[in-house]
Amino acid sequence: MEIIVVILGFIFIILGIIGSFLPILPGPILSWIGFLILYLFGDFSITLKFLIITFLISITVFLADNIISIIGVRKSGGGKGSIIGSIIGLILGLLFLPIGIILGPLIGAFVGEYLSKMNFKKSLKVSLGAFFGFLSGVFIKFIMSLIFLGYYLKYIWVNFF
Repeated sequence: MEIIVVILGFIFIILGIIGSFLPILPGPILSWIGFLILYLFGDFSITLKFLIITFLISITVFLADNIISIIGVRKSGGGKGSIIGSIIGLILGLLFLPIGIILGPLIGAFVGEYLSKMNFKKSLKVSLGAFFGFLSGVFIKFIMSLIFLGYYLKYIWVNFF
């Protein structure tokens, strides 16, 4: 039974890392679910205090990611069109991995802003702001998910070796 718990928890840790790049998946929260599974169903040394702290960190990173993306668009003068375009661009970009994840939000924000304002120069500025906001969020989520992976492996190592 314990090996099933470890594998299931690990799947959530990996989904969390993947979710760092895909806004469809809440990366750090999925990684945290891996800890929750170990805590609830395994005999590991995870404490409730650790679980609460990592949960609060997960929620903070999740919220910060969304806020950073919006700030990137707003600081560069963008509106709803560029935000929606960026999301659509990212989803379509998934069809063209790995470059689509990078170019999708950039092109989507540009097209969304251009369709709403019909100003090439402003649309370019907004798309770059959306792009840097997206990259900042991805970086934060990815680092957090890797840290969670390290802790997960530590708890597995301590339990089995």
